[in-house]
Amino acid sequence: MPYSAPVAEFRYLFEHVVGFDQLAGTETFADATPDVVDAILTEAGRMCEDKLAPLQRAGDLHPARLENGVVRTSPGFAEGYAAIAEGGWISTSAPVEHGGMGLPLTLTTAVNEMMGSACLALQLNPLMTQGQIEALEAHASDALKDLYLPKLISGEWCGTMNLTEPQAGSDVGALRSKAVPNGDGTYAVSGQKIYISWGDNDFAGNICHLVLARLPDGVPGTKGISLFLVPKYIPDADGNPGRTNDLRVVSLEHKMGLHGSPTCVMEYDGATGWLVGPEHGGMAAMFTMMNNARLGVGVQGLSVAEAATQKALEYALDRTQGRSPLPDGTGSIADHADVRRMLATMKAETFAARAIALSNAVAIDMANATGEAEWVSRAAFLTPITKAYGTDTGVAVAELGVQVHGGMGYIEETGAAQYYRDVRVTAIYEGTNGIQAMDLVGRKMMDGGECAYRLLDEIQSSAEAARGVMSELAQQVWDAAENLRETTEWLVAQDMSDRFAVAVPFLKAWARVLGGHYFLRAAHAEDGTGDRSALAAFHIRRLLPEHAGLCAHVRQGASGLYDVTTEALAV
Repeated sequence: MPYSAPVAEFRYLFEHVVGFDQLAGTETFADATPDVVDAILTEAGRMCEDKLAPLQRAGDLHPARLENGVVRTSPGFAEGYAAIAEGGWISTSAPVEHGGMGLPLTLTTAVNEMMGSACLALQLNPLMTQGQIEALEAHASDALKDLYLPKLISGEWCGTMNLTEPQAGSDVGALRSKAVPNGDGTYAVSGQKIYISWGDNDFAGNICHLVLARLPDGVPGTKGISLFLVPKYIPDADGNPGRTNDLRVVSLEHKMGLHGSPTCVMEYDGATGWLVGPEHGGMAAMFTMMNNARLGVGVQGLSVAEAATQKALEYALDRTQGRSPLPDGTGSIADHADVRRMLATMKAETFAARAIALSNAVAIDMANATGEAEWVSRAAFLTPITKAYGTDTGVAVAELGVQVHGGMGYIEETGAAQYYRDVRVTAIYEGTNGIQAMDLVGRKMMDGGECAYRLLDEIQSSAEAARGVMSELAQQVWDAAENLRETTEWLVAQDMSDRFAVAVPFLKAWARVLGGHYFLRAAHAEDGTGDRSALAAFHIRRLLPEHAGLCAHVRQGASGLYDVTTEALAV
């Protein structure tokens, strides 16, 4: 069974769970009618199944390589990228005035999930370009927008993001790259960047790098950083790629997974660049790219969870071992209780991660369409949860997929192990999941928890509405939300040392409760009688209770944490 795009699942979530209908009710997204949405999902799903899924193993077995200073991509990747670009799948949410479709990010999120499930290594390329499009749209001069956006949106050119340096990982303010004015409106950018996804390829007309660097008068730390657009080829007077810029790919990283995605060490040696945004305003501009990239990376984790679940189910239904405990079962290992538990867990975690990600995307779209503060804060609050839970889910589900395969999961030819290897980095890049959790308890709780409480009110109101159909499950969701409310009240009264010590369990508790909430809504919509209702009962009765232990962990704060000394850890 090859990858099958979950188009019907997106339709159901849009219609019954995440409130997609609100978007079509705004002037900004009035064109996002059900017919348009259905056509986009159907065509994108078909492209992912037919064009991208066959490239999954090719990227792993035949990695990108550096040859005479040029990155040579995996077999079929150029054709796969062409299918993405020609189908307009880079541009679904890009601005109409520069050639995009102007459709909701929520729809792009669904398309990106399908592309990531089909071939994550290749999907990372357009994801980077989409982030650059948004950053340029928000912060670049009109001249830069007019030159670069049409080519990025069409897919003729690709974009990257250059933050990390050998000595400056999560501490971006420690970067050493510098930019010196050339006196003609351009800057000479110098420095070395590492971990640059798709820093080069052999199928795009140009590679456009967004590079963080410090001007001569830039103060230490993040406040002195500026952002520059540094293309591989400097455009000529007609806007076509001209002479080669003073930059190069030093090497490619040898990685655990994502072999088809070249991760470059980039060197800039007085390369010509153009300032994006104001001087010393680089972090604000880069965060525009990073925040939606965090949604995108959370969806990458979800993508792999979906693909790994499909692969595990296919194997389980084909594998016979022992006698089935079910008189009317399939006769396969899917009948055995522990295998059924693993498959149900994989499916439930994937649904919950998808619902959270799409709800996050709806909030971003509504914030952009209305400018209302509540939507802005909701989008910001859900972003670290989406990134961390989505990628944690990808890792956990891929690992379960290997376990369902048994010994064959450890054998590379089944493809089960590749999902685990590919997805593992998603919990690390675009801000580690620990940093996401610290962001949640820190910056995202600076309102004293007001946004969190509004979301909890919504969860409990939805549970009240479902009582007439599923009283027991509704009560469990309501009680979990109340426990989380009390835990949130405790957390906001603590200082940052206590908050940071328990940030990860706090984020996980939120993911569990949000998952129960969205499952309850999905089950309520089908009157508690369908397949989604059975899966909802599985989640609410078996997975949601984990929130209680997580909340208990949170209330410990930093107490006793540093009593475990480094000397004790070394024993």
